[in-house]
Amino acid sequence: MPIYKGSGVAIVTPMKDNKDQDVNFDKLEELIEFHVKNGTDAIIIAGTTGESSTLTMEEHREVIKAAVNFTKGRIPVVAGTGSNCTRTAIQLTKEAEEDGADAALIVTPYYNKSTQAGLIRHYSMIADETKLPIIIYNVPGRTGCNILPETVAEIVKTKKNVVGLKEATGNFTQASKTMQLCDGNIEMYSGEDGLITPLLSIGALGVISVIANVAPKETHELCQSFFDGNVARSRELQMKFIPLVEALFSEVNPIPVKKAMNLMGMEVGSLRPPLCEMGDKAAENLKAEMKKFGLI
Repeated sequence: MPIYKGSGVAIVTPMKDNKDQDVNFDKLEELIEFHVKNGTDAIIIAGTTGESSTLTMEEHREVIKAAVNFTKGRIPVVAGTGSNCTRTAIQLTKEAEEDGADAALIVTPYYNKSTQAGLIRHYSMIADETKLPIIIYNVPGRTGCNILPETVAEIVKTKKNVVGLKEATGNFTQASKTMQLCDGNIEMYSGEDGLITPLLSIGALGVISVIANVAPKETHELCQSFFDGNVARSRELQMKFIPLVEALFSEVNPIPVKKAMNLMGMEVGSLRPPLCEMGDKAAENLKAEMKKFGLI
């Protein structure tokens, strides 16, 4: 059984407008209810879009625990527990397991520029300390570290609880080779909202999505249409997504998606430094694309 199949939302972490920008747990509960009611297939909490890099260790655990409690087992909760320190990643993963998460999403170590041998050691050490299913998160544009297909295949074949890959390289050839070397025995999820249908075509099981924060029904439908054999509908929705996806990534994620959610009246608050509010020109373009999409 896969962790989930379909649209997993890389959910934002709503913040209060007080001086310390405390996590707004009441709003997080509202957002999770919104996603459960609108067809989202999994909650991915405390990832990049959730501003995990500016959460304290205590907040990180509290946010994951809250998501598990608010979801009430209705859909899986995947906890972002990665770090550029292996010991920290182990601690976060063990805490997520204790608090009831269904799986862990673990980004490749950033800044360190680990070798492929180091990546094998990193993921193997984490896997040995938890029973949670693990999804490797490969996003070299952010981390400066690309886990190669051969490395993924070795880890997946030697560590039974390393079962998945969030593929966010934008390199379709690399994604295809990874799938081939794993003999198809890997739960691949698109980490690019502009490449969902193409990755589904090589056996991916869905997406870990930013756009699902504002368009959960459509993101679920894109995936489900493909699974139901209606590839034309999946392709149609993928094409419809492109202008909005471009606007949502016109500045670094999650700056635009939080702006979009606030424009929709979701009141998810501001961004923690060093992130800042969206520039006026990009914000106007985002607003225009949201109108075209029918979101506002």
